[in-house]
Amino acid sequence: MRIRSMIAGCLLLGLAVFLTGCGSAEVPEPVAKRIIILTNGNSPYWDAAATGARDAAAELKVEEAGLTVMVDRNDYEVEGQINKLKQYANSTDVAAVGISVTDAENAAIADELRHLRESGIQVVTIDSDVDRETARDARFAYLGTDNVQGGRELGVAAKGLLPNGGEYATFVGLKGAANAIERISGVADGLGTSMISKENMGDGGSADTARKNVRDALDRNPNLNLLVGIWSYNTPAIVDIVKELGIREKVKIVGFDAEPPAIEAMADGMVDVMVVQNPYQMGYQGVKLLKAMVEEDQATIDEILPDQGSDGGDLCRTGLKVVVPDGTTSLKREMFDSNTEFLTLSEFRAWLREHGLSGS
Repeated sequence: MRIRSMIAGCLLLGLAVFLTGCGSAEVPEPVAKRIIILTNGNSPYWDAAATGARDAAAELKVEEAGLTVMVDRNDYEVEGQINKLKQYANSTDVAAVGISVTDAENAAIADELRHLRESGIQVVTIDSDVDRETARDARFAYLGTDNVQGGRELGVAAKGLLPNGGEYATFVGLKGAANAIERISGVADGLGTSMISKENMGDGGSADTARKNVRDALDRNPNLNLLVGIWSYNTPAIVDIVKELGIREKVKIVGFDAEPPAIEAMADGMVDVMVVQNPYQMGYQGVKLLKAMVEEDQATIDEILPDQGSDGGDLCRTGLKVVVPDGTTSLKREMFDSNTEFLTLSEFRAWLREHGLSGS
């Protein structure tokens, strides 16, 4: 009898310990869903977009909504983007993706974006869009520059610098990217018939190849008098080779975007004009729109895209700036579109400081 009582007591004690342990077990917190900004490459241009994304995450309190924001930088390769998109599709914690498309003509990228949407992941493009004729359904909206208009403004500026015309070359990372195609066509439109295009060279995102392309273009075309940087790092590459060859007095240098080396080059008299986008707003508005889509916040979606349903209603423009050197320049405000800001280098630097940026 005594033995049975001891056994029963042990069983009761064990049960009590078990129940106490169960009561104190920690319930795991739910994993935050990710909003991912996927770049086309790893240029310093994307630093401003990353800052905008971080600011949006803080100001919009994404963590309180069970979300987190990350910027994932690609390697300029199509396969790199495709592999990352497949990883997102196989992850249970991805809620939304904003992508700068590496190659607008690549059907596999568009297919992966469609797959993300079909699986419930929200998708927008930023900076560089899909082919709008064949793959508009692969994303909800595009946020970024009107790249044709931006190219046109750069062409208008170059024409103002070289009223007597001449020959020019364009330099870009990936010639198949939508922003590359659109900017280059815009440059030609802005220049009109006064300039002849002699070269359009891609470097695949390699800084060494970018500089080699400039040197090769000048070797093949001794009459070039205009060198055009289409992606952010192309202008500094042009400056490096023009300095090396000592031909600054023979060529005008114009370009897209304002990496820190390009800003310093303009201050040193080596760059004649920059057409500058607003990657900060691309990152900020991209996160804001994607968060609204995840939360089905129609009021915010309507605020960002007020013309949904109309032609071009899926496009959110983030603005352009024409930046010229301090002092004397032949370029005037009235030469450009009324929606384009016209700033001297000092004014542009003040804008950068205001937003805590080193480039744009």
